[in-house]
Amino acid sequence: MSVPARQVRARYSDQTIIVYQAYPAEIAAPAVAAGRFVGPFKRERMTWIKPSFLWMMYRCGWATKPGQERVLAVEITRAGFEWALGRACLSHYVCDLYEDRAAWSRALRRSPVRVQWDPERSLRLGPLPHRSLQVGLSGEAVGRYVDEWTVSITEVTPLARRMRGLLDEGDEAAATALLPAERPYPLPEAVRATIGAGL
Repeated sequence: MSVPARQVRARYSDQTIIVYQAYPAEIAAPAVAAGRFVGPFKRERMTWIKPSFLWMMYRCGWATKPGQERVLAVEITRAGFEWALGRACLSHYVCDLYEDRAAWSRALRRSPVRVQWDPERSLRLGPLPHRSLQVGLSGEAVGRYVDEWTVSITEVTPLARRMRGLLDEGDEAAATALLPAERPYPLPEAVRATIGAGL
Protein backbone atom coordinates (compact mmCIF):
# COMPACT_ATOMS: atom_id res chain seq x y z
CA MET A 1 0.00 0.00 0.00
CA SER A 2 1.44 3.39 -0.97
CA VAL A 3 2.09 6.03 1.68
CA PRO A 4 0.44 9.45 1.17
CA ALA A 5 2.86 12.19 0.17
CA ARG A 6 2.26 14.12 3.41
CA GLN A 7 1.22 12.02 6.39
CA VAL A 8 2.11 12.23 10.09
CA ARG A 9 3.43 8.88 11.32
CA ALA A 10 4.37 8.40 14.96
CA ARG A 11 4.32 6.28 18.07
CA TYR A 12 1.29 7.31 20.07
CA SER A 13 -1.25 6.18 22.64
CA ASP A 14 -4.74 7.44 23.40
CA GLN A 15 -3.33 10.46 25.24
CA THR A 16 0.30 10.96 24.19
CA ILE A 17 2.64 11.00 21.21
CA ILE A 18 6.42 10.49 20.99
CA VAL A 19 8.56 13.13 19.29
CA TYR A 20 12.34 13.17 18.97
CA GLN A 21 15.07 15.71 19.57
CA ALA A 22 18.86 15.51 19.69
CA TYR A 23 21.07 17.63 21.93
CA PRO A 24 24.56 17.81 23.39
CA ALA A 25 25.05 16.09 26.74
CA GLU A 26 24.87 19.33 28.73
CA ILE A 27 21.23 19.80 27.68
CA ALA A 28 20.15 16.16 27.36
CA ALA A 29 21.44 14.85 30.68
CA PRO A 30 19.60 17.37 32.91
CA ALA A 31 16.43 16.92 30.84
CA VAL A 32 16.48 13.13 31.27
CA ALA A 33 17.21 13.48 34.99
CA ALA A 34 14.39 15.98 35.53
CA GLY A 35 11.91 14.40 33.12
CA ARG A 36 11.44 17.82 31.53
CA PHE A 37 13.56 20.46 29.85
CA VAL A 38 15.56 22.58 32.28
CA GLY A 39 18.59 24.85 31.94
CA PRO A 40 20.77 25.15 29.94
CA PHE A 41 17.87 24.46 27.53
CA LYS A 42 16.90 27.88 26.15
CA ARG A 43 13.22 28.70 25.81
CA GLU A 44 14.09 31.76 23.70
CA ARG A 45 15.26 29.62 20.78
CA MET A 46 13.06 27.78 18.31
CA THR A 47 13.09 24.07 19.08
CA TRP A 48 12.26 21.45 16.44
CA ILE A 49 10.42 18.23 17.26
CA LYS A 50 10.16 15.25 14.93
CA PRO A 51 7.67 12.37 15.13
CA SER A 52 9.78 10.24 12.76
CA PHE A 53 12.59 8.21 14.37
CA LEU A 54 14.41 7.69 11.07
CA TRP A 55 14.22 11.37 10.14
CA MET A 56 15.78 12.11 13.53
CA MET A 57 18.51 9.58 12.76
CA TYR A 58 19.13 11.30 9.45
CA ARG A 59 19.31 14.70 11.13
CA CYS A 60 21.70 13.62 13.90
CA GLY A 61 23.67 11.02 11.91
CA TRP A 62 22.77 8.19 14.30
CA ALA A 63 23.81 10.38 17.26
CA THR A 64 27.23 11.25 15.84
CA LYS A 65 26.88 14.88 14.70
CA PRO A 66 28.42 17.53 16.97
CA GLY A 67 25.83 18.93 19.36
CA GLN A 68 23.42 16.08 18.58
CA GLU A 69 25.13 13.19 20.33
CA ARG A 70 22.24 12.45 22.69
CA VAL A 71 18.85 11.52 21.25
CA LEU A 72 15.71 11.97 23.33
CA ALA A 73 12.25 10.48 22.93
CA VAL A 74 9.92 13.11 24.36
CA GLU A 75 6.44 11.94 25.29
CA ILE A 76 4.00 14.83 24.99
CA THR A 77 0.24 15.12 25.15
CA ARG A 78 -1.69 14.69 21.95
CA ALA A 79 -3.72 17.75 22.95
CA GLY A 80 -0.51 19.80 23.00
CA PHE A 81 0.72 18.37 19.71
CA GLU A 82 -2.57 19.19 18.02
CA TRP A 83 -2.63 22.66 19.62
CA ALA A 84 0.73 23.33 17.99
CA LEU A 85 -0.25 22.01 14.57
CA GLY A 86 -3.54 23.87 14.63
CA ARG A 87 -1.66 27.16 15.06
CA ALA A 88 1.17 26.38 12.67
CA CYS A 89 2.31 28.09 9.52
CA LEU A 90 4.27 26.32 6.81
CA SER A 91 7.90 27.45 6.67
CA HIS A 92 7.53 28.03 2.92
CA TYR A 93 4.76 29.36 0.71
CA VAL A 94 2.27 26.84 -0.73
CA CYS A 95 -0.32 28.33 -3.07
CA ASP A 96 -2.97 25.72 -2.18
CA LEU A 97 -2.92 26.76 1.50
CA TYR A 98 -2.59 30.55 1.41
CA GLU A 99 -4.45 33.22 -0.54
CA ASP A 100 -1.16 34.73 -1.70
CA ARG A 101 2.41 35.26 -0.53
CA ALA A 102 1.43 38.30 1.53
CA ALA A 103 -1.14 36.24 3.45
CA TRP A 104 1.46 33.55 4.07
CA SER A 105 3.98 36.16 5.29
CA ARG A 106 1.42 37.56 7.74
CA ALA A 107 0.65 34.07 9.04
CA LEU A 108 4.36 33.33 9.39
CA ARG A 109 4.91 36.45 11.51
CA ARG A 110 1.95 35.67 13.79
CA SER A 111 2.42 31.96 14.34
CA PRO A 112 4.49 30.51 17.23
CA VAL A 113 4.81 27.25 15.25
CA ARG A 114 6.50 26.40 11.95
CA VAL A 115 5.95 23.17 10.07
CA GLN A 116 7.79 21.74 7.11
CA TRP A 117 7.55 18.53 5.16
CA ASP A 118 10.89 16.93 4.32
CA PRO A 119 11.57 13.64 2.54
CA GLU A 120 11.14 10.70 4.91
CA ARG A 121 14.19 8.48 5.27
CA SER A 122 14.88 4.81 4.75
CA LEU A 123 16.79 2.60 7.17
CA ARG A 124 19.95 3.59 5.29
CA LEU A 125 18.79 7.23 5.57
CA GLY A 126 18.20 7.68 1.86
CA PRO A 127 15.27 9.92 0.82
CA LEU A 128 11.88 8.30 0.27
CA PRO A 129 9.13 9.64 -2.05
CA HIS A 130 6.82 10.57 0.82
CA ARG A 131 7.33 13.29 3.40
CA SER A 132 7.90 13.52 7.14
CA LEU A 133 6.72 16.33 9.40
CA GLN A 134 9.06 18.61 11.35
CA VAL A 135 7.54 21.04 13.86
CA GLY A 136 9.35 24.17 15.06
CA LEU A 137 8.16 25.66 18.34
CA SER A 138 8.85 29.23 19.43
CA GLY A 139 7.50 31.74 21.95
CA GLU A 140 4.31 30.59 23.63
CA ALA A 141 4.58 27.15 22.04
CA VAL A 142 7.98 26.45 23.66
CA GLY A 143 6.62 27.44 27.07
CA ARG A 144 3.67 25.11 26.67
CA TYR A 145 5.93 22.30 25.41
CA VAL A 146 8.19 22.56 28.46
CA ASP A 147 5.64 23.35 31.16
CA GLU A 148 2.41 21.67 30.04
CA TRP A 149 2.81 19.08 27.29
CA THR A 150 5.87 17.07 28.30
CA VAL A 151 4.96 13.85 30.12
CA SER A 152 8.34 12.10 30.10
CA ILE A 153 11.77 12.20 28.47
CA THR A 154 13.67 9.01 27.66
CA GLU A 155 17.11 8.74 26.15
CA VAL A 156 17.27 6.54 23.06
CA THR A 157 20.92 7.12 22.17
CA PRO A 158 21.83 3.47 22.94
CA LEU A 159 19.14 2.34 20.50
CA ALA A 160 20.50 4.63 17.80
CA ARG A 161 24.04 3.36 18.30
CA ARG A 162 22.94 -0.27 18.38
CA MET A 163 21.03 0.12 15.12
CA ARG A 164 23.96 1.92 13.47
CA GLY A 165 26.25 -0.90 14.56
CA LEU A 166 23.95 -3.52 13.07
CA LEU A 167 23.76 -1.62 9.80
CA ASP A 168 27.55 -1.32 9.71
CA GLU A 169 27.67 -5.12 10.12
CA GLY A 170 25.22 -5.52 7.25
CA ASP A 171 22.43 -6.92 9.44
CA GLU A 172 19.51 -4.86 8.17
CA ALA A 173 16.94 -7.37 9.41
CA ALA A 174 18.11 -7.01 13.01
CA ALA A 175 18.22 -3.22 12.70
CA THR A 176 14.72 -3.18 11.24
CA ALA A 177 13.44 -5.27 14.14
CA LEU A 178 14.58 -2.52 16.54
CA LEU A 179 12.76 0.29 14.74
CA PRO A 180 10.10 2.01 16.86
CA ALA A 181 6.67 1.08 15.51
CA GLU A 182 5.15 4.19 13.93
CA ARG A 183 1.67 4.35 12.42
CA PRO A 184 -0.45 7.03 10.76
CA TYR A 185 -1.57 9.65 13.27
CA PRO A 186 -5.31 10.53 13.19
CA LEU A 187 -5.19 14.28 12.70
CA PRO A 188 -8.39 16.30 13.15
CA GLU A 189 -9.57 17.52 9.75
CA ALA A 190 -9.01 21.19 10.58
CA VAL A 191 -5.42 20.44 11.59
CA ARG A 192 -4.84 18.43 8.42
CA ALA A 193 -5.91 21.43 6.38
CA THR A 194 -3.72 23.85 8.36
CA ILE A 195 -0.52 21.88 7.84
CA GLY A 196 -1.24 20.71 4.31
CA ALA A 197 -1.39 17.01 5.12
CA GLY A 198 -2.63 15.01 2.18
CA LEU A 199 -1.63 17.60 -0.43
